[in-house]
Amino acid sequence: MSRYPKGYAKPTDSCASCLAWGDFSGRLCPACYMFGRSHDAATCVGCRRAQPLKWGYCRLCWCQARIHGRTAEADVRARLSAIRHHQLFFMGLHYRRGSAPVVARRGGGRGAVKKPPPAPAWRPSPGWRQLPLFGQVPRDYSRLDPAAADLTSPWLAWAKYLAYQLAEARGWGRGIRISVNRGLAIVLTDYVEGDVIRHSEIFNPLRALDLRFGHTATVLEEMEIFLDDSKPSFERWLAERLDGLAPGIAAEAERWIRVLHDGGPRSLPRQQSTVWLYLNGARPALLSWSDHYDHLREVTREDVLTHLKTLHGHHRRDQLGALRSLFTWAERSGLIFRNPTSRIKVGQNEYSVLQPLTPGQIDRSVAAAATPAARLILALAAVHAARVAQIGTLMLDDLDIGNRRLTIAGRTRPLDDLTLKLLLDWLEHRRRRWPNTANLHLLINNQTATKASRASNHWISATLRGQDATLERLRVDRQLEEALTHGPDPLHLAEVFGLDEKTAMRYAGSARALLEQAAEQT
Repeated sequence: MSRYPKGYAKPTDSCASCLAWGDFSGRLCPACYMFGRSHDAATCVGCRRAQPLKWGYCRLCWCQARIHGRTAEADVRARLSAIRHHQLFFMGLHYRRGSAPVVARRGGGRGAVKKPPPAPAWRPSPGWRQLPLFGQVPRDYSRLDPAAADLTSPWLAWAKYLAYQLAEARGWGRGIRISVNRGLAIVLTDYVEGDVIRHSEIFNPLRALDLRFGHTATVLEEMEIFLDDSKPSFERWLAERLDGLAPGIAAEAERWIRVLHDGGPRSLPRQQSTVWLYLNGARPALLSWSDHYDHLREVTREDVLTHLKTLHGHHRRDQLGALRSLFTWAERSGLIFRNPTSRIKVGQNEYSVLQPLTPGQIDRSVAAAATPAARLILALAAVHAARVAQIGTLMLDDLDIGNRRLTIAGRTRPLDDLTLKLLLDWLEHRRRRWPNTANLHLLINNQTATKASRASNHWISATLRGQDATLERLRVDRQLEEALTHGPDPLHLAEVFGLDEKTAMRYAGSARALLEQAAEQT
Protein backbone atom coordinates (compact mmCIF):
# COMPACT_ATOMS: atom_id res chain seq x y z
CA MET A 1 0.00 0.00 0.00
CA SER A 2 1.06 3.60 -0.59
CA ARG A 3 2.37 5.53 2.40
CA TYR A 4 0.37 8.56 1.27
CA PRO A 5 -3.37 8.90 2.04
CA LYS A 6 -5.96 8.48 -0.67
CA GLY A 7 -6.37 11.61 -2.78
CA TYR A 8 -2.93 12.96 -1.74
CA ALA A 9 -0.41 13.43 -4.58
CA LYS A 10 3.12 12.22 -3.90
CA PRO A 11 5.52 15.21 -3.86
CA THR A 12 8.55 15.47 -6.12
CA ASP A 13 11.32 13.35 -4.67
CA SER A 14 14.64 11.63 -5.38
CA CYS A 15 14.83 8.09 -6.71
CA ALA A 16 16.12 5.68 -4.08
CA SER A 17 18.40 3.99 -6.65
CA CYS A 18 19.80 6.54 -9.11
CA LEU A 19 19.11 9.60 -6.90
CA ALA A 20 17.46 11.39 -9.84
CA TRP A 21 15.08 14.21 -8.88
CA GLY A 22 11.67 14.03 -10.49
CA ASP A 23 7.95 13.37 -10.31
CA PHE A 24 7.16 9.65 -10.13
CA SER A 25 5.13 7.24 -8.04
CA GLY A 26 6.73 4.87 -5.56
CA ARG A 27 10.33 4.75 -4.37
CA LEU A 28 11.98 4.23 -7.76
CA CYS A 29 11.83 6.08 -11.05
CA PRO A 30 10.46 4.05 -14.00
CA ALA A 31 13.93 3.39 -15.44
CA CYS A 32 15.30 2.02 -12.15
CA TYR A 33 12.17 -0.05 -11.63
CA MET A 34 12.63 -1.78 -15.00
CA PHE A 35 16.38 -2.10 -14.37
CA GLY A 36 15.72 -3.89 -11.09
CA ARG A 37 13.30 -6.36 -12.69
CA SER A 38 16.02 -7.89 -14.86
CA HIS A 39 19.08 -7.64 -12.57
CA ASP A 40 19.87 -9.10 -9.15
CA ALA A 41 20.85 -6.91 -6.20
CA ALA A 42 24.34 -6.96 -4.65
CA THR A 43 27.05 -4.53 -3.57
CA CYS A 44 28.07 -2.16 -6.37
CA VAL A 45 31.78 -2.09 -7.21
CA GLY A 46 31.69 1.66 -7.88
CA CYS A 47 29.56 3.26 -5.17
CA ARG A 48 29.47 0.36 -2.67
CA ARG A 49 25.68 0.50 -2.37
CA ALA A 50 23.40 -2.53 -2.37
CA GLN A 51 21.56 -2.12 -5.65
CA PRO A 52 20.58 -4.19 -8.73
CA LEU A 53 23.77 -4.67 -10.72
CA LYS A 54 24.74 -5.13 -14.34
CA TRP A 55 28.35 -6.26 -14.78
CA GLY A 56 28.86 -5.44 -11.09
CA TYR A 57 27.70 -1.80 -11.31
CA CYS A 58 24.41 -0.13 -10.40
CA ARG A 59 22.36 2.06 -12.69
CA LEU A 60 23.73 5.29 -11.15
CA CYS A 61 27.26 4.24 -12.12
CA TRP A 62 26.05 3.31 -15.59
CA CYS A 63 24.50 6.77 -16.02
CA GLN A 64 27.79 8.39 -15.02
CA ALA A 65 29.70 6.13 -17.43
CA ARG A 66 27.32 7.14 -20.21
CA ILE A 67 28.08 10.83 -19.60
CA HIS A 68 31.82 10.11 -19.71
CA GLY A 69 31.35 8.14 -22.91
CA ARG A 70 30.14 11.26 -24.71
CA THR A 71 33.40 13.08 -24.18
CA ALA A 72 35.90 10.27 -24.58
CA GLU A 73 36.02 7.13 -26.69
CA ALA A 74 36.87 4.26 -24.36
CA ASP A 75 35.72 0.76 -23.59
CA VAL A 76 32.59 0.65 -21.44
CA ARG A 77 34.32 -1.42 -18.76
CA ALA A 78 37.16 1.10 -18.59
CA ARG A 79 34.66 3.94 -18.19
CA LEU A 80 32.90 2.10 -15.37
CA SER A 81 36.12 1.41 -13.49
CA ALA A 82 37.20 5.06 -13.89
CA ILE A 83 34.18 6.47 -12.01
CA ARG A 84 35.25 8.49 -8.96
CA HIS A 85 32.23 10.76 -8.52
CA HIS A 86 28.58 11.01 -9.54
CA GLN A 87 26.87 13.92 -11.27
CA LEU A 88 23.28 14.21 -10.05
CA PHE A 89 20.60 14.81 -12.67
CA PHE A 90 16.90 15.30 -13.15
CA MET A 91 14.88 12.21 -14.00
CA GLY A 92 14.94 11.49 -17.73
CA LEU A 93 17.33 14.33 -18.66
CA HIS A 94 20.73 12.64 -18.46
CA TYR A 95 20.44 10.98 -21.87
CA ARG A 96 18.61 13.58 -23.93
CA ARG A 97 20.30 15.12 -26.94
CA GLY A 98 22.12 18.30 -25.99
CA SER A 99 22.22 17.62 -22.25
CA ALA A 100 25.95 16.79 -22.42
CA PRO A 101 28.78 17.23 -24.90
CA VAL A 102 28.58 14.81 -27.80
CA VAL A 103 31.10 13.55 -30.29
CA ALA A 104 30.65 15.30 -33.64
CA ARG A 105 30.18 13.02 -36.61
CA ARG A 106 31.67 13.46 -40.04
CA GLY A 107 29.47 15.85 -41.96
CA GLY A 108 28.40 17.89 -38.92
CA GLY A 109 25.84 15.49 -37.45
CA ARG A 110 25.33 15.04 -33.73
CA GLY A 111 25.01 11.95 -31.61
CA ALA A 112 26.65 8.58 -31.74
CA VAL A 113 27.94 7.23 -35.01
CA LYS A 114 25.48 4.81 -36.60
CA LYS A 115 26.69 1.25 -36.30
CA PRO A 116 27.56 -0.43 -39.59
CA PRO A 117 25.58 -3.51 -40.62
CA PRO A 118 27.01 -6.86 -39.54
CA ALA A 119 29.46 -8.51 -41.88
CA PRO A 120 27.96 -11.19 -44.16
CA ALA A 121 28.04 -14.59 -42.50
CA TRP A 122 26.82 -18.06 -43.40
CA ARG A 123 26.13 -21.32 -41.64
CA PRO A 124 29.34 -22.47 -39.91
CA SER A 125 31.02 -25.47 -41.49
CA PRO A 126 30.52 -28.49 -39.22
CA GLY A 127 33.95 -29.93 -39.92
CA TRP A 128 35.01 -32.85 -37.72
CA ARG A 129 33.25 -33.30 -34.41
CA GLN A 130 32.71 -36.03 -31.87
CA LEU A 131 29.25 -37.52 -32.28
CA PRO A 132 27.24 -37.48 -29.03
CA LEU A 133 26.88 -40.78 -27.26
CA PHE A 134 23.48 -39.86 -25.80
CA GLY A 135 20.66 -37.62 -26.96
CA GLN A 136 20.62 -33.87 -26.43
CA VAL A 137 20.41 -32.95 -22.76
CA PRO A 138 17.81 -30.22 -22.04
CA ARG A 139 19.42 -26.90 -21.16
CA ASP A 140 18.37 -24.47 -18.46
CA TYR A 141 18.84 -21.07 -20.09
CA SER A 142 17.55 -19.27 -16.99
CA ARG A 143 20.86 -20.04 -15.25
CA LEU A 144 22.93 -18.39 -17.99
CA ASP A 145 24.28 -14.96 -17.05
CA PRO A 146 23.75 -12.51 -19.96
CA ALA A 147 27.14 -10.97 -19.19
CA ALA A 148 28.76 -14.38 -19.79
CA ALA A 149 27.32 -14.82 -23.29
CA ASP A 150 29.77 -15.92 -25.98
CA LEU A 151 29.91 -12.98 -28.40
CA THR A 152 32.53 -14.60 -30.65
CA SER A 153 30.48 -17.64 -31.65
CA PRO A 154 30.25 -18.16 -35.44
CA TRP A 155 26.64 -19.24 -34.94
CA LEU A 156 25.92 -15.87 -33.32
CA ALA A 157 27.57 -14.05 -36.23
CA TRP A 158 25.37 -15.93 -38.70
CA ALA A 159 22.28 -15.31 -36.57
CA LYS A 160 22.98 -11.56 -36.34
CA TYR A 161 23.37 -11.35 -40.09
CA LEU A 162 20.05 -13.16 -40.63
CA ALA A 163 18.42 -10.92 -38.01
CA TYR A 164 19.71 -7.84 -39.85
CA GLN A 165 18.25 -9.08 -43.13
CA LEU A 166 14.88 -9.83 -41.51
CA ALA A 167 14.88 -6.44 -39.78
CA GLU A 168 15.48 -4.66 -43.07
CA ALA A 169 12.81 -6.69 -44.85
CA ARG A 170 10.15 -6.37 -42.14
CA GLY A 171 10.89 -2.94 -40.75
CA TRP A 172 12.02 -3.88 -37.24
CA GLY A 173 12.81 -0.86 -35.09
CA ARG A 174 15.99 -0.21 -33.14
CA GLY A 175 14.56 -1.57 -29.89
CA ILE A 176 13.48 -4.84 -31.52
CA ARG A 177 16.90 -5.29 -33.16
CA ILE A 178 18.76 -4.78 -29.89
CA SER A 179 16.41 -7.14 -28.05
CA VAL A 180 16.76 -9.84 -30.71
CA ASN A 181 20.56 -9.62 -30.74
CA ARG A 182 20.65 -9.97 -26.94
CA GLY A 183 18.32 -12.94 -27.05
CA LEU A 184 20.38 -14.63 -29.75
CA ALA A 185 23.58 -14.10 -27.75
CA ILE A 186 22.01 -15.91 -24.79
CA VAL A 187 20.46 -18.90 -26.56
CA LEU A 188 23.41 -19.50 -28.92
CA THR A 189 26.06 -19.55 -26.21
CA ASP A 190 27.81 -22.97 -26.28
CA TYR A 191 25.63 -24.05 -29.23
CA VAL A 192 27.04 -26.93 -31.30
CA GLU A 193 26.02 -28.40 -34.62
CA GLY A 194 23.03 -30.72 -34.36
CA ASP A 195 21.48 -29.22 -31.23
CA VAL A 196 17.85 -28.12 -31.31
CA ILE A 197 16.61 -25.07 -29.41
CA ARG A 198 13.11 -25.74 -28.08
CA HIS A 199 10.28 -23.34 -27.40
CA SER A 200 9.81 -24.71 -23.89
CA GLU A 201 13.47 -24.06 -23.00
CA ILE A 202 13.82 -20.40 -24.03
CA PHE A 203 10.33 -18.89 -23.68
CA ASN A 204 10.40 -18.17 -19.94
CA PRO A 205 14.11 -17.12 -19.75
CA LEU A 206 13.70 -14.58 -22.56
CA ARG A 207 10.45 -13.23 -21.13
CA ALA A 208 12.09 -12.87 -17.71
CA LEU A 209 14.72 -10.61 -19.32
CA ASP A 210 12.05 -8.60 -21.20
CA LEU A 211 13.45 -9.78 -24.53
CA ARG A 212 11.47 -10.36 -27.72
CA PHE A 213 10.74 -14.05 -27.88
CA GLY A 214 8.69 -14.07 -31.09
CA HIS A 215 11.25 -12.18 -33.18
CA THR A 216 14.11 -14.24 -31.73
CA ALA A 217 12.27 -17.45 -32.59
CA THR A 218 11.77 -16.16 -36.15
CA VAL A 219 15.55 -15.87 -36.60
CA LEU A 220 16.11 -19.33 -35.12
CA GLU A 221 13.51 -20.76 -37.52
CA GLU A 222 15.43 -19.21 -40.42
CA MET A 223 18.51 -21.01 -39.10
CA GLU A 224 16.48 -24.27 -38.98
CA ILE A 225 17.56 -25.01 -35.40
CA PHE A 226 14.27 -24.18 -33.61
CA LEU A 227 11.58 -26.64 -32.53
CA ASP A 228 8.18 -25.35 -31.46
CA ASP A 229 7.19 -27.91 -28.82
CA SER A 230 4.60 -25.66 -27.17
CA LYS A 231 1.20 -27.15 -26.49
CA PRO A 232 -1.37 -25.83 -28.99
CA SER A 233 -4.18 -23.74 -27.57
CA PHE A 234 -6.68 -26.19 -29.06
CA GLU A 235 -5.30 -28.99 -26.88
CA ARG A 236 -5.60 -26.88 -23.73
CA TRP A 237 -9.13 -25.85 -24.65
CA LEU A 238 -10.13 -29.45 -25.39
CA ALA A 239 -8.79 -30.69 -22.05
CA GLU A 240 -10.74 -27.98 -20.22
CA ARG A 241 -13.98 -28.74 -22.07
CA LEU A 242 -13.74 -32.49 -21.44
CA ASP A 243 -13.02 -32.04 -17.75
CA GLY A 244 -15.90 -33.29 -15.61
CA LEU A 245 -17.22 -35.85 -18.11
CA ALA A 246 -17.34 -39.58 -17.43
CA PRO A 247 -14.16 -41.24 -18.74
CA GLY A 248 -15.99 -43.28 -21.39
CA ILE A 249 -18.07 -40.33 -22.62
CA ALA A 250 -15.01 -38.03 -22.56
CA ALA A 251 -12.97 -40.46 -24.70
CA GLU A 252 -15.74 -40.80 -27.27
CA ALA A 253 -16.40 -37.04 -27.35
CA GLU A 254 -12.67 -36.42 -27.83
CA ARG A 255 -12.56 -38.76 -30.84
CA TRP A 256 -15.57 -36.97 -32.33
CA ILE A 257 -14.01 -33.52 -31.84
CA ARG A 258 -10.69 -34.59 -33.34
CA VAL A 259 -12.46 -35.92 -36.44
CA LEU A 260 -14.19 -32.55 -36.78
CA HIS A 261 -10.95 -30.65 -36.25
CA ASP A 262 -8.53 -32.80 -38.24
CA GLY A 263 -10.87 -34.51 -40.70
CA GLY A 264 -11.26 -38.20 -41.36
CA PRO A 265 -11.18 -40.73 -44.20
CA ARG A 266 -14.55 -39.48 -45.47
CA SER A 267 -14.84 -36.02 -43.94
CA LEU A 268 -13.03 -32.73 -44.34
CA PRO A 269 -11.76 -30.73 -41.34
CA ARG A 270 -14.13 -28.07 -40.07
CA GLN A 271 -13.26 -24.55 -39.08
CA GLN A 272 -12.06 -24.16 -35.52
CA SER A 273 -15.00 -21.90 -34.67
CA THR A 274 -17.37 -24.68 -35.76
CA VAL A 275 -15.55 -27.19 -33.55
CA TRP A 276 -15.83 -24.83 -30.59
CA LEU A 277 -19.54 -24.30 -31.24
CA TYR A 278 -20.28 -28.04 -31.46
CA LEU A 279 -18.47 -29.09 -28.29
CA ASN A 280 -19.80 -26.12 -26.30
CA GLY A 281 -23.29 -27.02 -27.50
CA ALA A 282 -23.05 -30.71 -26.59
CA ARG A 283 -21.21 -30.25 -23.28
CA PRO A 284 -24.23 -29.38 -21.04
CA ALA A 285 -26.04 -32.58 -22.05
CA LEU A 286 -22.87 -34.67 -21.71
CA LEU A 287 -22.25 -33.30 -18.22
CA SER A 288 -25.80 -34.19 -17.19
CA TRP A 289 -25.55 -37.71 -18.61
CA SER A 290 -22.12 -38.30 -17.02
CA ASP A 291 -23.85 -38.45 -13.62
CA HIS A 292 -25.77 -41.58 -14.69
CA TYR A 293 -23.98 -43.17 -17.67
CA ASP A 294 -20.47 -44.24 -18.57
CA HIS A 295 -20.78 -44.44 -22.38
CA LEU A 296 -22.80 -42.80 -25.15
CA ARG A 297 -24.48 -46.08 -26.05
CA GLU A 298 -26.46 -45.86 -22.79
CA VAL A 299 -28.14 -42.58 -23.81
CA THR A 300 -31.74 -43.06 -25.00
CA ARG A 301 -34.12 -40.98 -27.04
CA GLU A 302 -36.05 -40.09 -23.88
CA ASP A 303 -32.86 -38.67 -22.34
CA VAL A 304 -32.38 -36.41 -25.34
CA LEU A 305 -36.01 -35.23 -25.30
CA THR A 306 -35.87 -34.60 -21.56
CA HIS A 307 -32.80 -32.41 -21.99
CA LEU A 308 -34.30 -30.50 -24.94
CA LYS A 309 -37.45 -29.66 -22.97
CA THR A 310 -35.35 -27.34 -20.80
CA LEU A 311 -34.16 -25.34 -23.82
CA HIS A 312 -35.83 -22.78 -26.05
CA GLY A 313 -35.00 -20.75 -29.14
CA HIS A 314 -31.51 -20.80 -30.58
CA HIS A 315 -30.15 -22.63 -27.50
CA ARG A 316 -32.33 -25.63 -28.35
CA ARG A 317 -31.41 -25.46 -32.01
CA ASP A 318 -27.65 -25.17 -31.38
CA GLN A 319 -27.48 -27.96 -28.80
CA LEU A 320 -29.64 -30.32 -30.83
CA GLY A 321 -27.47 -29.72 -33.89
CA ALA A 322 -24.33 -30.54 -31.88
CA LEU A 323 -25.88 -33.70 -30.40
CA ARG A 324 -27.06 -34.89 -33.82
CA SER A 325 -23.52 -34.47 -35.15
CA LEU A 326 -22.08 -36.41 -32.19
CA PHE A 327 -24.50 -39.35 -32.35
CA THR A 328 -24.40 -39.53 -36.16
CA TRP A 329 -20.62 -39.90 -36.00
CA ALA A 330 -20.89 -42.44 -33.16
CA GLU A 331 -23.37 -44.55 -35.17
CA ARG A 332 -21.14 -44.53 -38.24
CA SER A 333 -18.14 -45.47 -36.11
CA GLY A 334 -19.96 -48.41 -34.51
CA LEU A 335 -19.93 -46.96 -31.00
CA ILE A 336 -23.73 -47.00 -30.61
CA PHE A 337 -26.45 -49.25 -32.01
CA ARG A 338 -29.09 -46.59 -32.64
CA ASN A 339 -29.03 -42.82 -33.04
CA PRO A 340 -31.18 -41.35 -30.22
CA THR A 341 -31.46 -37.97 -32.02
CA SER A 342 -32.97 -39.33 -35.25
CA ARG A 343 -36.41 -38.01 -36.24
CA ILE A 344 -36.20 -35.18 -33.69
CA LYS A 345 -37.03 -32.04 -35.64
CA VAL A 346 -34.92 -28.98 -35.14
CA GLY A 347 -37.77 -26.68 -36.10
CA GLN A 348 -37.97 -23.71 -38.40
CA ASN A 349 -35.99 -20.67 -37.33
CA GLU A 350 -38.33 -17.70 -37.38
CA TYR A 351 -36.30 -14.58 -38.07
CA SER A 352 -37.54 -11.22 -36.87
CA VAL A 353 -37.83 -8.25 -39.20
CA LEU A 354 -34.52 -6.41 -39.49
CA GLN A 355 -34.74 -2.80 -38.34
CA PRO A 356 -32.67 0.09 -39.74
CA LEU A 357 -30.41 2.15 -37.52
CA THR A 358 -31.48 5.59 -36.42
CA PRO A 359 -29.47 8.69 -37.41
CA GLY A 360 -28.53 9.28 -33.77
CA GLN A 361 -27.02 5.81 -33.43
CA ILE A 362 -24.97 6.30 -36.59
CA ASP A 363 -23.81 9.78 -35.50
CA ARG A 364 -22.51 8.44 -32.19
CA SER A 365 -20.49 5.76 -33.98
CA VAL A 366 -19.09 8.33 -36.41
CA ALA A 367 -18.04 10.52 -33.48
CA ALA A 368 -16.34 7.55 -31.79
CA ALA A 369 -14.16 6.88 -34.86
CA ALA A 370 -11.44 9.44 -34.11
CA THR A 371 -8.39 7.87 -35.84
CA PRO A 372 -7.65 7.38 -39.56
CA ALA A 373 -7.84 3.60 -39.16
CA ALA A 374 -11.16 3.73 -37.27
CA ARG A 375 -12.72 6.05 -39.86
CA LEU A 376 -11.64 3.79 -42.72
CA ILE A 377 -12.96 0.70 -40.94
CA LEU A 378 -16.27 2.48 -40.35
CA ALA A 379 -16.57 3.37 -44.04
CA LEU A 380 -15.77 -0.16 -45.22
CA ALA A 381 -18.53 -1.57 -43.01
CA ALA A 382 -21.13 1.16 -43.51
CA VAL A 383 -20.60 1.83 -47.23
CA HIS A 384 -19.30 -1.46 -48.64
CA ALA A 385 -20.93 -3.85 -46.12
CA ALA A 386 -17.61 -5.57 -45.40
CA ARG A 387 -17.36 -8.03 -42.52
CA VAL A 388 -14.73 -7.63 -39.82
CA ALA A 389 -12.71 -10.61 -41.09
CA GLN A 390 -12.88 -9.28 -44.67
CA ILE A 391 -11.60 -5.89 -43.52
CA GLY A 392 -8.69 -7.52 -41.70
CA THR A 393 -7.62 -9.57 -44.74
CA LEU A 394 -7.59 -6.64 -47.18
CA MET A 395 -4.21 -6.31 -48.90
CA LEU A 396 -2.55 -3.32 -50.51
CA ASP A 397 -2.89 -5.10 -53.86
CA ASP A 398 -6.68 -5.03 -53.42
CA LEU A 399 -6.57 -1.25 -53.96
CA ASP A 400 -6.65 0.25 -57.44
CA ILE A 401 -6.71 3.95 -56.66
CA GLY A 402 -6.05 4.99 -60.27
CA ASN A 403 -9.16 3.20 -61.54
CA ARG A 404 -11.03 3.77 -58.25
CA ARG A 405 -11.62 0.09 -57.57
CA LEU A 406 -11.55 -1.92 -54.35
CA THR A 407 -11.62 -5.72 -54.12
CA ILE A 408 -13.32 -7.16 -51.04
CA ALA A 409 -13.53 -10.95 -50.66
CA GLY A 410 -12.87 -11.43 -54.36
CA ARG A 411 -15.55 -8.97 -55.53
CA THR A 412 -14.43 -5.71 -57.15
CA ARG A 413 -16.39 -2.63 -56.16
CA PRO A 414 -16.18 1.02 -57.25
CA LEU A 415 -14.62 3.46 -54.79
CA ASP A 416 -16.87 6.32 -53.74
CA ASP A 417 -15.46 9.76 -52.87
CA LEU A 418 -15.75 9.29 -49.10
CA THR A 419 -13.99 5.93 -49.00
CA LEU A 420 -11.30 7.18 -51.39
CA LYS A 421 -10.56 10.18 -49.16
CA LEU A 422 -10.40 8.03 -46.03
CA LEU A 423 -8.15 5.52 -47.82
CA LEU A 424 -5.71 8.24 -48.84
CA ASP A 425 -5.69 9.66 -45.31
CA TRP A 426 -4.97 6.21 -43.85
CA LEU A 427 -2.23 5.44 -46.37
CA GLU A 428 -0.51 8.74 -45.57
CA HIS A 429 -0.76 8.02 -41.84
CA ARG A 430 0.50 4.48 -42.44
CA ARG A 431 3.50 5.77 -44.41
CA ARG A 432 4.47 8.32 -41.74
CA ARG A 433 3.86 6.01 -38.76
CA TRP A 434 5.53 2.87 -40.14
CA PRO A 435 7.78 3.94 -43.04
CA ASN A 436 9.82 0.73 -43.05
CA THR A 437 7.07 -1.85 -42.61
CA ALA A 438 6.97 -4.76 -45.03
CA ASN A 439 3.48 -5.92 -44.04
CA LEU A 440 1.29 -6.01 -47.16
CA HIS A 441 -2.02 -5.88 -45.30
CA LEU A 442 -3.94 -2.65 -45.66
CA LEU A 443 -4.64 -2.26 -41.93
CA ILE A 444 -1.71 -2.67 -39.55
CA ASN A 445 -0.95 -1.65 -35.96
CA ASN A 446 2.02 -1.63 -33.59
CA GLN A 447 1.88 -5.41 -33.19
CA THR A 448 1.61 -6.35 -36.89
CA ALA A 449 3.79 -3.63 -38.45
CA THR A 450 6.93 -5.70 -37.83
CA LYS A 451 5.31 -8.97 -38.93
CA ALA A 452 3.46 -10.31 -41.94
CA SER A 453 0.21 -11.20 -40.16
CA ARG A 454 -3.12 -9.35 -40.30
CA ALA A 455 -4.67 -7.25 -37.55
CA SER A 456 -6.99 -9.13 -35.21
CA ASN A 457 -10.77 -8.90 -35.33
CA HIS A 458 -10.70 -7.66 -31.73
CA TRP A 459 -8.55 -4.65 -32.68
CA ILE A 460 -10.62 -3.84 -35.77
CA SER A 461 -13.92 -3.78 -33.88
CA ALA A 462 -12.57 -2.21 -30.66
CA THR A 463 -13.46 1.41 -31.53
CA LEU A 464 -17.20 0.78 -31.93
CA ARG A 465 -17.51 -1.86 -29.24
CA GLY A 466 -20.28 -0.80 -26.88
CA GLN A 467 -21.97 1.45 -29.43
CA ASP A 468 -25.49 0.78 -30.70
CA ALA A 469 -24.19 0.92 -34.27
CA THR A 470 -21.39 -1.65 -34.20
CA LEU A 471 -19.57 -2.76 -37.32
CA GLU A 472 -21.91 -5.73 -37.72
CA ARG A 473 -25.01 -3.54 -37.27
CA LEU A 474 -23.65 -1.04 -39.79
CA ARG A 475 -23.03 -3.83 -42.30
CA VAL A 476 -26.57 -5.16 -41.87
CA ASP A 477 -27.99 -1.64 -42.11
CA ARG A 478 -26.16 -1.03 -45.40
CA GLN A 479 -27.60 -4.17 -47.00
CA LEU A 480 -31.07 -3.39 -45.67
CA GLU A 481 -30.80 0.14 -47.05
CA GLU A 482 -29.95 -1.28 -50.47
CA ALA A 483 -33.07 -3.46 -50.33
CA LEU A 484 -35.23 -0.50 -49.29
CA THR A 485 -33.81 1.80 -51.97
CA HIS A 486 -33.77 -0.52 -54.99
CA GLY A 487 -36.69 -2.70 -53.99
CA PRO A 488 -36.83 -6.05 -52.17
CA ASP A 489 -35.11 -8.00 -54.95
CA PRO A 490 -33.00 -10.89 -53.57
CA LEU A 491 -31.21 -11.35 -56.91
CA HIS A 492 -30.02 -7.74 -56.83
CA LEU A 493 -28.77 -8.11 -53.25
CA ALA A 494 -26.97 -11.35 -54.04
CA GLU A 495 -25.26 -9.72 -57.03
CA VAL A 496 -24.20 -6.53 -55.24
CA PHE A 497 -23.01 -8.00 -51.92
CA GLY A 498 -22.37 -11.65 -52.82
CA LEU A 499 -24.97 -12.93 -50.38
CA ASP A 500 -26.25 -16.46 -50.10
CA GLU A 501 -29.71 -16.92 -51.58
CA LYS A 502 -31.34 -17.55 -48.19
CA THR A 503 -29.67 -14.49 -46.67
CA ALA A 504 -30.72 -12.34 -49.63
CA MET A 505 -34.30 -13.55 -49.27
CA ARG A 506 -34.27 -12.64 -45.58
CA TYR A 507 -33.15 -9.07 -46.35
CA ALA A 508 -35.73 -8.83 -49.11
CA GLY A 509 -38.46 -10.08 -46.76
CA SER A 510 -37.52 -7.53 -44.07
CA ALA A 511 -37.46 -4.70 -46.63
CA ARG A 512 -40.86 -5.75 -47.97
CA ALA A 513 -42.33 -5.76 -44.47
CA LEU A 514 -40.89 -2.32 -43.68
CA LEU A 515 -42.20 -0.87 -46.95
CA GLU A 516 -45.68 -2.29 -46.35
CA GLN A 517 -45.68 -0.95 -42.82
CA ALA A 518 -44.69 2.52 -44.07
CA ALA A 519 -47.44 2.40 -46.73
CA GLU A 520 -50.06 1.50 -44.15
CA GLN A 521 -49.06 4.40 -41.91
CA THR A 522 -49.37 6.88 -44.77
